[in-house]
Amino acid sequence: MDTRTLVNQALKQAMKDKAAQRISTLRLINAAIKDKEIAARAEDGEIAIGDSEVLAILGKMTKQRNESARAYEEGSRLDLAERELEEIAIIEEFLPKQLDDDEVRAAVKAAVTESGAASIRDMGKVMGALKAKFTGQMDFGKVGPMVKDELCKDGGC
Repeated sequence: MDTRTLVNQALKQAMKDKAAQRISTLRLINAAIKDKEIAARAEDGEIAIGDSEVLAILGKMTKQRNESARAYEEGSRLDLAERELEEIAIIEEFLPKQLDDDEVRAAVKAAVTESGAASIRDMGKVMGALKAKFTGQMDFGKVGPMVKDELCKDGGC
């Protein structure tokens, strides 16, 4: 079952349970998905977006809420920070399990080996392989430096 269907089922259940915060967050997810579909339709006429794109949207929403929560905490608005964290928990229900640091390092090493990357010039190839396999399971902003370190450790820089 695709992620969009799971979100819609969760929305229906939240409506039955009268869970206002959950309903609000799930509607935001649906709105973000529909916005992406509209943008895709304008570009090439294709209506449906794939599950990987939905996962990317959810990852982006989580990252935005983490940044907002951090800003609210710095501004001593703990009530708003708590609300953002609640939304993150709801969004993360639909994301695949995040890999821990050891699993990420192992995945990076495997991707470097599989792609035959020998120097920093092959970083794009390695990142592409990781994105194809692990979309939604790791923060690629943090993975980039790990890939660079792995490629440079043998003097490939």
